[in-house]
Amino acid sequence: MAWQNEMTTIVRHLINDTDESSPTFTNSRLETSILVSAQLMNNEVNFGKTYTISVDGCSLSPDPTVDTKDNAFINLVSLRAGCIIVSSEIKTAGANLISVSDGPSSINMTATLNGLKIVYEDIKERYETAKLQYQAGGNIGEAVLSPYSLRQQDSRYRGW
Repeated sequence: MAWQNEMTTIVRHLINDTDESSPTFTNSRLETSILVSAQLMNNEVNFGKTYTISVDGCSLSPDPTVDTKDNAFINLVSLRAGCIIVSSEIKTAGANLISVSDGPSSINMTATLNGLKIVYEDIKERYETAKLQYQAGGNIGEAVLSPYSLRQQDSRYRGW
């Protein structure tokens, strides 16, 4: 289906899993996260269309990426899926957190966890902004895909 190709690509870019030779997440895992996100969105946002979502059957109908493309649904569900995936990665990184010092040598994995938290905060803020903008009747594509959506003034984002 078209939604699986398009939305999986969007989520991969949101979570920075774009290395085609060795991606961190399988397409199946991303598709499941997208469907879980879509199911959760039913309680948060009233879309113009009614979507039938089967997480167990890995299906979504009607396809939001064909005919009259539902950009609001695509963007919001993709952002929500990004939040779910990155929060899972934060949990995993937190469980594997170590800090070892031996004389002048040290290993500290907290930077990895902090980096994931920054990514999560950014995606979650984009999601909340886009959701609010959609509920207020605005064009959510501007909130999600704008070149100014990343806060350049924030030193945490320099070098990204």
